Amino acid sequence: MFIDEATIQVHAGDGGNGCFSYCRLKFQPRGKPDGGKGGRGGHIYITGSAQVSTLLDVSYRRSYKGGRGQHGKGSNKDGKMGEDVIITVPLGTVILDDESKEVLYDCTEPDKKFLIARGGLGGRGNAALKSSRNPNPDHAEFGKQGEEKKIRFMLKVIADIGLVGRPNAGKSTLLSVISHAHPKIADYPFTTTEPHLGIVKMKEGYDSSFVVADIPGLIEGSHLGKGLGIKFLKHIERTKALAIMVESTAKNPKSDAAALIEELRQYSPALAEKPKCFILTKTDLIPGGTAKKIRGWLHISSVTNQGIGECIGAFKRLISQPAG
Repeated sequence: MFIDEATIQVHAGDGGNGCFSYCRLKFQPRGKPDGGKGGRGGHIYITGSAQVSTLLDVSYRRSYKGGRGQHGKGSNKDGKMGEDVIITVPLGTVILDDESKEVLYDCTEPDKKFLIARGGLGGRGNAALKSSRNPNPDHAEFGKQGEEKKIRFMLKVIADIGLVGRPNAGKSTLLSVISHAHPKIADYPFTTTEPHLGIVKMKEGYDSSFVVADIPGLIEGSHLGKGLGIKFLKHIERTKALAIMVESTAKNPKSDAAALIEELRQYSPALAEKPKCFILTKTDLIPGGTAKKIRGWLHISSVTNQGIGECIGAFKRLISQPAG
C-alpha cells in the first residue's frame, strides 16, 4: 500500500529530577550535599532512507515518545539519559508543523538525522546548587518536560524524469520497458493508482543511470481534485524534467499536450516551466506515416520497441541540462 501523507504526535522524553541528598559519614550526621543531576530526556529524530518507499509504517503508529531521563541519586550519581527515538521516512519527505504549517525539514539526504523534538533537561541535584552563599541548599530541581509537537509528513517522490499523461497514455508500459519496474498495466483508465519508480541503467555505468517516475494519469480538472491528479501532482514537483505523453490515436495530440501542461500550470506555474519533451505513444496502432506529421516529438511503441532508444537518449539529455 502506498501512503504519501501521515500525521503523528511526538513527545520527547522528560528530564529526570535532581536528587536531594547529603553525604552520611560516621560521626558526621549531616555532611556535604551530594545529590546528583537527573538525566536528559530522549530526543526524537527524523532520518531519511532510500530503503523505505512509503509512509505506511508511521501511519500505523501515530504516537512516538522519547525515554524519560533517570532521576539523580546520592553520592553525586547522575541519572542516565532517556533513550532517543529515530523515525525513518522515505527520501523526499517534507516534515511540517501540523498547526503552523511551517516546513521544519526537507528530508533529501540519506541517513542524516534531524532533531524534531528535544528532550527535557534533567534537574540539578543539591550538589550542583550549592554555592558560597548557600552551602547547604534545601532543595533540588525537577526535570524539564520534553518538547511535544503534532507533525505532518508529506512524501514527494524524487525522480529525474516524470512521465505525465492522461490515463492509458502508455506511461506504465514505457516504464516497464526501459527499467525493471513492474507497474500494473491494463487497458482501462487509472490503472496506475500510485507513483512507480524505475531505474534506467545506462551502459556508461551506474553514475549515468537515472530514475523515471510513472505518475497516475491526469484529467481535466486534476488540479481541483478530479480523478487522481491532485493527490499525486506534488510528486512531479521533485522531478528534474517532464515527459508529456499523448496517445497517437488522439484527434489533436498537440491540443492534448497543451491541456496537460495547463493542468500543471494551474497547480504550480513552476511545475509547468520544467524542462520537457513530448512523446507520441502507441504508434503501432496507427497507419504508417500518420504520426510523423508532428515534428519535434518522439514517436514510440513500447510493444515493438520503436523509438525506445531515442526516447532514453532524450531523457538523458534533458536531465543533463544545467539547472535554471
